[in-house]
Amino acid sequence: MSEFPSTAALQPPSDEELVLKVIPMPADSNANGDIFGGWVMAQVDLAGSVIPARYAGGRIATVAVNEFIFKQPVRVGDILSFYSKLTRIGKTSITVKVEVYAERFQAQGQFVKVTEANLTYVAIDEQGKPRPVPRRPAP
Repeated sequence: MSEFPSTAALQPPSDEELVLKVIPMPADSNANGDIFGGWVMAQVDLAGSVIPARYAGGRIATVAVNEFIFKQPVRVGDILSFYSKLTRIGKTSITVKVEVYAERFQAQGQFVKVTEANLTYVAIDEQGKPRPVPRRPAP
């Protein structure tokens, strides 16, 4: 019996964009055989930057991890799908929500939400100073 409730009916969000897919490998695991949380965080940061970089039309930098929740362990061989959605546009910053779903190696086609996060990025110029985000409709 699994220590976690069944989530076989869970489907990834339809109102968010798939921005990254990755499979963690044994080198990414800790002594318990689960994937390091820091590795997951790095992937979330990469996935979270896709929409802000496109929207800002230039360089961006991560300025805040507003919320980060590990809901389920990530295992070697899981197929991770990272979905992102723009949630706020400020004068120089863009905030996104990232949700991570795993298709377990032995149960592909069944999704388990493993992580969710909210991150803020700031548009920066060539000197690394904040610059205004262009005012235009999101792509």
